[in-house]
Amino acid sequence: MPEALISLILFASISTLSPGGATTLATASGMQFGYVKSLPLILGIAVGLSTLVASSATGLAALLLAVPEFSLAIKAIGSIYLLWLAFKIGRAGAPQAGAGSASSPIGFFGGLALLVINPKAWAMAFGASASFSAISSSPLVLALTMAMVFAACCIMSLSLWSLGGALLARTLKTAFQWRVLNIILALLLVLSIVPFWI
Repeated sequence: MPEALISLILFASISTLSPGGATTLATASGMQFGYVKSLPLILGIAVGLSTLVASSATGLAALLLAVPEFSLAIKAIGSIYLLWLAFKIGRAGAPQAGAGSASSPIGFFGGLALLVINPKAWAMAFGASASFSAISSSPLVLALTMAMVFAACCIMSLSLWSLGGALLARTLKTAFQWRVLNIILALLLVLSIVPFWI
């Protein structure tokens, strides 16, 4: 059991640190608003991910795999939401740069929504549930263990991305530099959608 738990922590750490939609949003939020104002987004994503993992561990994964239409709907809604967020990031300028910049950070419920409709998060949750089901014979204990591990790893990982964004923001001096970086982040967010459909 300790070896399986260590493997789960390693899997959750790598999964949540790897670039994707959530890490791009955490970086962009850190750049625009700083780490402290990005915490609601980070906590929303962490709660969303831990809920998905817990649900998957208790058997929701089998139900979703049995209904392919539901999986397709999640992909479509998730892709539309991420495209909208990419558009918002791409239009942002420097913080408080006027009408073109984002006026407020994405909050807790925005982060939660991102994970609920994010196919990458569903795949991660399914994979983790299938791979680490031997941690406990009790579905409840398994769900709680996996939820806590993923929540903690997610908060730490996204905090690093957000702090990195905040540090990067200190090096940007001109409106053009902000514009270019925001467009790059928006394109990365759009690219994170491609694996959903392959």
